[in-house]
Amino acid sequence: MTATDGRPHVVILGGGFAGLNAARGLTKAPVRITLVDRRNHHLFQPMLYQVATAALSPGDIASPIRSILRKQRNVEVILGDATAIDANARTVQLADGGSLHYDYLIVATGARHSYFGHDEWEPLAPGLKSVEDALEIRRRVLLAFEEAERESDPRRQQSLLTFVIVGGGPTGVEVAGALAEVRNFALRRDFRHINPRSATVMLIEAGPRILATYPDELSDRAVTTLRSLGVEVRTNTMVTDIKPGAVIAGNWTIPTCTVVWAAGNMASPILKTIGCTLDRQGRAVVEPDCSVPDHPELFVLGDAAAFHQEDGTTVPGVSPAAIQMGDYAAKIIRAAVTPKRGATAPRPPFRYWDKGQLAVIGRGHAVADIGKFHFSGILAWLAWVFVHIFFLIGFRNRVIVMTEWAFAYFTYQRGARLITGETSEYSIAPRSKLPAGDTAPKLPAART
Repeated sequence: MTATDGRPHVVILGGGFAGLNAARGLTKAPVRITLVDRRNHHLFQPMLYQVATAALSPGDIASPIRSILRKQRNVEVILGDATAIDANARTVQLADGGSLHYDYLIVATGARHSYFGHDEWEPLAPGLKSVEDALEIRRRVLLAFEEAERESDPRRQQSLLTFVIVGGGPTGVEVAGALAEVRNFALRRDFRHINPRSATVMLIEAGPRILATYPDELSDRAVTTLRSLGVEVRTNTMVTDIKPGAVIAGNWTIPTCTVVWAAGNMASPILKTIGCTLDRQGRAVVEPDCSVPDHPELFVLGDAAAFHQEDGTTVPGVSPAAIQMGDYAAKIIRAAVTPKRGATAPRPPFRYWDKGQLAVIGRGHAVADIGKFHFSGILAWLAWVFVHIFFLIGFRNRVIVMTEWAFAYFTYQRGARLITGETSEYSIAPRSKLPAGDTAPKLPAART
């Protein structure tokens, strides 16, 4: 594949679900494809929380993009960072000074966590969007127990053993449930001076209920399950500030050294360079064919797209939607580069097939919203296991994850409890940054 190749050039930004499926859908198309990603791997993001909570290693849920596409001869993979798009000139600018000219462009750059104007919170409350995020959260969680083991001051020890998750969506619920299991089972016999079960896991949600996109009955079941695991669930509680060693929620100060952010998303900033309309989350408002207005050759997919359906709802930023968008864009491009005789038919609009939603809460517990069927418990958990194993890329990853899950299920252990970094970095709560004085007042008892 050279610059003189006469085939149409398709540039794909992002090797996530949308970008990868678009590339695969063009396997036999008479095009040359350049896929650009700032990381060399495709990440199965729905299971990232299991890396953060020491259930899996990063390699279990990630695969090198080059390896995935190595048999597809019309694809070239570039490890790079796209910084700007000139839709009129049909060029993509790269951070290293290079540029790519395209005939068709697919922007599938995903999203990052949003702190609603408080970016200064990010170092104190990492989100969960990348392998690096997951490893940092895992490091902080495990270090908190290690430091608490050596701490003689009860106030400091309580701060170290308090874990706050901000945001009651699927990610927040999954992290809270997994941390409760780490506390209850995986670490219960590993320490001599502390009882890991005394740790506090708190889930804070600003809205009236967790899992707001699920039916009310499933939200209520999720709350019941989390509380049975020992998680403190607080709704109608807005976080107003995050400081070193404390979270401010309403009128209460919660001493904590470990905060996980799961409260919001913001699309990639590269969308601002296109010049199209963006929604409040920074997503590009797209046409019924997933293209940008006035630029039918430029598609925006997945978490980067604000696709408004006929019923007024927006296609959710979940992996099934990204996969379907990727397949759809590939189909449109295939039809365009291999036209039939006569006038080109108008593009059919994208139709999202909602396959439902699943959220796991803990070992043997999940909630499922699939069409008219709403159920929870072990059946929902088995459905979650099957779906996530099915969508994992690579036979090796499927076998390893199934083995790890079976080991964890029957032994209550987690096999990826590694703290990485230099010895000098083994601290998450310098003494000067922990709140002094008596323990802050407890939040009011949650309603049952």
